[in-house]
Amino acid sequence: MSSVITIVDSDFEAEVLKATQPVLVYFWADWCGPCRLMTPLVSSVAQTYGDRLKVVKMEVDPNPIAVKNYNVEGLPGLRLFKTGKLIESVEGLITKQKIIDTLEAHLSNQ
Repeated sequence: MSSVITIVDSDFEAEVLKATQPVLVYFWADWCGPCRLMTPLVSSVAQTYGDRLKVVKMEVDPNPIAVKNYNVEGLPGLRLFKTGKLIESVEGLITKQKIIDTLEAHLSNQ
């Protein structure tokens, strides 16, 4: 069982780009209403896929570098990385099933 790891800009390279397994990055903000709905879904995904996927979250306001580098324009934002490369981007509130479908499409072939 895995949990969501909170990271900041200075952790991004080590925790995401150099990770040995795929990483789902969840961009969120305190003031974001849809993020409050998405947070439990992301936590559930971390528990379900913890053996195949690392899940991290970044608050957007104090971490402008990653936000800019990965073009996070809408919240909540999800970015999926594999071997240090961005392979999927999703913005806005989505269902748990949509998250699962997205992950399955990329994790099933590893």
